[in-house]
Amino acid sequence: MIGKPLIILSTVDSTNNHAMRLIREGKAADGMVVFALEQSQGKGQRGKNWLSQSGKNIMMSTLFNGSRFSIGNPFPLSATIALACYDFFSKYAGYETSIKWPNDLYWRDRKAGGVLIENTVKEGAWEWIVAGTGININQVDFNELDAKAVSLKQITGKEFDPLQLSSELLSHLEKRIEFLEAEGAQQVIAAYNQLLYKKGEEATFRKKQNVFKAFVRQVSMKGELEIEHGMVEAIQHGEAEWVL
Repeated sequence: MIGKPLIILSTVDSTNNHAMRLIREGKAADGMVVFALEQSQGKGQRGKNWLSQSGKNIMMSTLFNGSRFSIGNPFPLSATIALACYDFFSKYAGYETSIKWPNDLYWRDRKAGGVLIENTVKEGAWEWIVAGTGININQVDFNELDAKAVSLKQITGKEFDPLQLSSELLSHLEKRIEFLEAEGAQQVIAAYNQLLYKKGEEATFRKKQNVFKAFVRQVSMKGELEIEHGMVEAIQHGEAEWVL
């Protein structure tokens, strides 16, 4: 069961780092969750820091025994966790919630959360998977990111208990993992594409020094973003970035 055991930390460098330490020490368990009130070195995609005020948000990492999943294609698992975040957040924030490729949680054009997956490999197979999840709950001051970030409190005007909400998120995660195992990766990607940010719309991208506009088509099974700008192009994560 996801969420048992549950480790609650008052402060930590990052929940993913702590989870990795537990793996190295032989203390990891399938479904274990590390929840922190404060992170000093929160980790985001592409080496970026995840900035979060103490006690305001959901900052947690979930550990999975890698034998449950195939190492051949990691994206469906990433999409599964992004879908769980969507299920949770949209319950409070409504239909304007979406998933921005590859696995950011968005409300309108502002970031509400994100997922960072790390893993350990042994003898060519996944040993452990650590799924870090950060979601903005009560924070209202994001400094220079004020125009780009958003929280549930800003959307709803209500204050929430992040720890209590994390149990709801874990319930959604349990259901989405069951969906992946029962229905398979294709159904997961189909669900992901239904909720894809800017799907069917024109967006601006940067690839190296080139800034261009393209229509967002879909995301492939391999996790490539398919865009159209005179031709159809499949972009791998890290190859190009959104320009907002």
